[in-house]
Amino acid sequence: VWAFLGEARVTRKALNEFPSQIGAWQQTGGDEQFNEETLSVLRASDYLLRNYRDESGRVANFYVGYYATQRDGATYHSPLNCLPGSGWVMSQQSTVRIAPQGRPAFIANKYVIQNGDHKELLIYWYQGRGRAVASEYWGKIYTVVDSVRLRRSDGAMVRITTPLDDKDTGTSLDQATTSAVDLAAKSSSILPEFI
Repeated sequence: VWAFLGEARVTRKALNEFPSQIGAWQQTGGDEQFNEETLSVLRASDYLLRNYRDESGRVANFYVGYYATQRDGATYHSPLNCLPGSGWVMSQQSTVRIAPQGRPAFIANKYVIQNGDHKELLIYWYQGRGRAVASEYWGKIYTVVDSVRLRRSDGAMVRITTPLDDKDTGTSLDQATTSAVDLAAKSSSILPEFI
């Protein structure tokens, strides 16, 4: 078996090939790009940052940061560290159940985040090597176990954000959660081809 840095080779599609249509969600605009400074901190092997809109007009930002190996110190960045450092206040911590069609259900993290007057719902989880988990700590433990058992430490952090209290749509937390969970379920069933 071919190995790179002692790891098994993983065949995957590039994230820029991720579908522009996911169920009722349609991509709006082009894929967003990080600047060089952000990329140097992120150290992701591949990433996707894109907006989707559903039939009701609801918009969600979809981010996937993929790491081909986490043995060299490059690893996903928890929103718990990145967002407060960028001026976001995180509140109303809870979890949500994500039930992708044809795959095991899993738990994702849920927060309300706010920067000034701008308020959003955040859902995120860690996915890769056949698992999706909310806990960063369990994600790290599974990475160590899989590194030994499967010779793999690849994985991704997946994040969905959607505006709250939109003056045009009057979106409530419950409505935002329903929409974000729908996008999470539909995207997480496709992601194994890419991560």
